[in-house]
Amino acid sequence: MRVAVLQFPGSNCDQDALWAVRTMGGESDYVWHEETSLKGFDGVFVPGGFTYGDYLRCGAVAARSPVMLAVKEFAAAGGPVIGACNGFQILCEAGILPGALLQNVGQKFLCQDVWLTPVNRSSRWTKSVPGPVRIPIAHNEGRYVCDTETLARLETENLIAFRYTGPQGQAEDEFNPNGSTASIAGIVNPAGNVLGLMPHPERAVTDLLGGKDGLSILEGLKP
Repeated sequence: MRVAVLQFPGSNCDQDALWAVRTMGGESDYVWHEETSLKGFDGVFVPGGFTYGDYLRCGAVAARSPVMLAVKEFAAAGGPVIGACNGFQILCEAGILPGALLQNVGQKFLCQDVWLTPVNRSSRWTKSVPGPVRIPIAHNEGRYVCDTETLARLETENLIAFRYTGPQGQAEDEFNPNGSTASIAGIVNPAGNVLGLMPHPERAVTDLLGGKDGLSILEGLKP
């Protein structure tokens, strides 16, 4: 397993992603945003951060970097791609995943642990997740939104990967930290090989960081 960790101006979770993959026993290398090929890699991690200072819209500029054309080709060929936080925003801005991420309903930056319950249980990203898992978030524009038609498609085609819930899987609104539509925390593409989510599984891979729940999600990077 050799994973490309993309780097853009303003990325700040690239080291976390690199270290998380290596913690799992895989190989990982940085790939600068001006590169045009992902040849030799088995997976792609689009990390979090504040690419280009979040100007225009979060992820909007990074989505137009040369490397994202290679990511589209990699994803279309069935390769595993995960985008966490700003990485999720970039995947949406690039048109690889539907919807958009807007400012949290409370208009405040949120840095806390949340509970995620897998909805889709058949994708490579969710099949190893045992149930509600505790994963940290750190975002100001993490509210996932989409139109009614897109939401219906996400639900009918089983493309909702995770929802914000309570520790026992409770679906009450109080556990939705940012006001995301239908408490959506992450989605997958129809093929199930691309995952975008606002929480940071790469920050939950060792007890030293508070828990290992993120490992069950990152299993999706493995062949």
